[in-house]
Amino acid sequence: MGWTPLYLEMQNKNVLVVGAGEVGQRRALRFLDAGANVVMSGGHVPPELEKLGTTSKPRAELPKWIDWADLVVVASGDPQLNQEVAHLAKDKLINRADHPEEGNLIVPSSFFIKDVQFSIFTQGKSPLMARQLRKRIQTVIQEEDILKMELQHFTRQLLKEKVQGQKKRRDYLYQILNDKKINELLDNGKLEEARTYVTLLLETQY
Repeated sequence: MGWTPLYLEMQNKNVLVVGAGEVGQRRALRFLDAGANVVMSGGHVPPELEKLGTTSKPRAELPKWIDWADLVVVASGDPQLNQEVAHLAKDKLINRADHPEEGNLIVPSSFFIKDVQFSIFTQGKSPLMARQLRKRIQTVIQEEDILKMELQHFTRQLLKEKVQGQKKRRDYLYQILNDKKINELLDNGKLEEARTYVTLLLETQY
């Protein structure tokens, strides 16, 4: 298969979701959370999605809204409707919840741990295992891993101001990652103290 993982900027993009069942609602909410404009067709839009700005359009207007959309999500329980929409949207980005391999965009199982986003795609073999793998990953990632990420971000910003050369900056980031005192601070949740320590180290070295 020719799939490759990508992240799309969806702010103010237009998304048509055909099908207002459980899957369609999940897809609509995900794109709303990303800042997209979402229209649904093929069912009743629940009040919580209406409050977020989703509107419902009749099936007869589908060609108009497919033309409007940057991305079309096919998620209805009607195979004939799904095929009709897929045919009309053939030149669009299209996510097919019924037959993912027949679309050109996959919406994987995705979740956040703080600012880190994880996505799992099982090539359509097992949505159940995607959920199980998600649970396993959530037990492996620790609070100190997230703090290390925050400290690396803080350090990168300082280095960009003070240190010329990507290799020198990278070497320093590795030094920070493996510093015993810094790791002890982060293991105890002391991110601000670790930031202060990094700042002092940087001032003495550069």
